[in-house]
Amino acid sequence: MTDAVTKAPPPDATLATYRIETPLGLDRALGMLAGEGSTGTFVPVLGETDALKARFASRIVEVRELPPAAAASLPTRKDPGAGATYRRVEVDVSVPLEATGTQLTAILAAVAGNVFELGEVTGMRLTDLRLPDAVLATHPGPAHSVTGTRRLSGVPDGPIIGTIIKPSIGLTPEQTAQRAGELAAAGLDFIKDDELLAGPAYSPLQQRVQAVMPVLRQVADRTGRQVMYAFNITADTLDEMLRNHDLVHAAGGTCVMVSMHQVGVTGVRTLRERCRLPIHGHRNGWAQLTRAPALGLEFRVMQQVWRLAGIDHLHVNGIGNKFWESDESVLASLRSCLQPLRNESDRAVPVISSGQWGGQAPATLRRGGTQDLMYLAGGGIQGHPGGIAAGVSAVRAAWQAARDGVALADAARDVPELAAALDAFGATRRPE
Repeated sequence: MTDAVTKAPPPDATLATYRIETPLGLDRALGMLAGEGSTGTFVPVLGETDALKARFASRIVEVRELPPAAAASLPTRKDPGAGATYRRVEVDVSVPLEATGTQLTAILAAVAGNVFELGEVTGMRLTDLRLPDAVLATHPGPAHSVTGTRRLSGVPDGPIIGTIIKPSIGLTPEQTAQRAGELAAAGLDFIKDDELLAGPAYSPLQQRVQAVMPVLRQVADRTGRQVMYAFNITADTLDEMLRNHDLVHAAGGTCVMVSMHQVGVTGVRTLRERCRLPIHGHRNGWAQLTRAPALGLEFRVMQQVWRLAGIDHLHVNGIGNKFWESDESVLASLRSCLQPLRNESDRAVPVISSGQWGGQAPATLRRGGTQDLMYLAGGGIQGHPGGIAAGVSAVRAAWQAARDGVALADAARDVPELAAALDAFGATRRPE
């Protein structure tokens, strides 16, 4: 179908950008790519008229040559083997609005569905997505975004400093409440359940909410400040997840969290219709969709979908993280969350997490270029040798030093908690 290359996509079309690799001829691979995402099958069929294809078929818009690969990046039974040339290109594909409508699920099926199954390619990665105005206008986007989250958390400027209940699992509701009270009293802005803690028998959500919320109110009465707490309401059914939201809201809760890849786009979109609280989106499971460089999706693609569906806070990993992701990838994800899709109100709060402590604050600010973010330190606060309050003081001091342009070692001379954090974490979690 490369004879259908167009000079520009229609303004109401979805534009998907792929990086593909093929040993079987570019025209063949591109034809299969355009066909599998729209009207085509493996043979001509009755009803696939020129008129139908003109209305509904995906089109190749532009092809940009890349350096070839020395060997196949992915297996396929169609690989010709020895002597094959593995050609690599970046290609823009236009998907007509009439083919998908404005449904996010239909668009994902077209641009990130069976196209990954194609035997004609040995590499297939969706690297970018441009959604038309009709799609952007259909979906609600985040209800609270950056501005609303700052208002509800009481943090008008600077990073929103938070943590995760640790140990991640195993605590009873009463133990969770005790830890939450200690963390709130230490001056944090945000606390969340771990993604592993949904509704186990030893800590059902209802009992956890009933134990935690009175403690947080007591701390707020003493300090004059209510910490934002994200309860994990992820569930197997939509009805249960919505009931979980209602439970948290009725108890005076301030935030809910869902594991996005477990509840899916439909789950998030349905929750957004009901939700009265900020939705904290945890992306656990994301690496399986993006870690292999020749397969999957870039984060800048999926973050658009999650934001349009209604997520307010999006996890993006962190600088010097404990996982696999490079700092450059993390920074690109951070920036993508803050890039408006329609206007400033649909920006999502990037959530910096994964092995964070104060040592990464200067690089996060300097390279990320923004303080519109949430900075979560689990072990970096609760593993501080001086205890929780010292851990919070150390992270806050590190961020203040970063904002003032002061080296952490210099700031640590006046802040013993920061000095202790540098000694404890500096060897394994690089500072600055």
